Amino acid sequence: MSALPALTRPALSADLKAVAEIYAHYVSDTVITFEETPPAVAEWQRRLDDLSSRGLPFLVAEVAGEVAGYAYAGPWRPKPAYRYTVEDSIYLAPGWTGQGLGSALLGALVTRCAEAGARQMIAVIADTGSDASDALHRRFGFTHVGRLTSVGYKHGRWVDTVLMQRALTTVHEG
Repeated sequence: MSALPALTRPALSADLKAVAEIYAHYVSDTVITFEETPPAVAEWQRRLDDLSSRGLPFLVAEVAGEVAGYAYAGPWRPKPAYRYTVEDSIYLAPGWTGQGLGSALLGALVTRCAEAGARQMIAVIADTGSDASDALHRRFGFTHVGRLTSVGYKHGRWVDTVLMQRALTTVHEG
């Protein structure tokens, strides 16, 4: 697919079928996520409603009228003291990686989280051997803050996670 102009906008209920399909690929075919069963559209609606009620962003990247990727920020942990810290999630449809959609989504997500009052953003990245997610986050000012060794077991292998973090007090453009 060739790079086309992308519109980054808030997700709508009508987008959630595409979101579910994008994520299902990563659940079924990769170790990028530790989920083992793809969530149904109804679960995505619950997530969208929950994030909206918290004032947190759930965005999609739309190219030529189709959802080509999505990103959202959710609570880092449920305890009240963590309320100003969020964790990002970014997924692109197969065929849309490496074309700037991840940057468009993460840039918009960082900005909207800062505007919503979040002060820290955490990225939990499965160490799959690819540097793409790590490099994307570094471009937006994230730094490595830790590694959790062999914390996930999926598709017959143990997987580490890399923890990255950035402050949101000043918005950094990638």
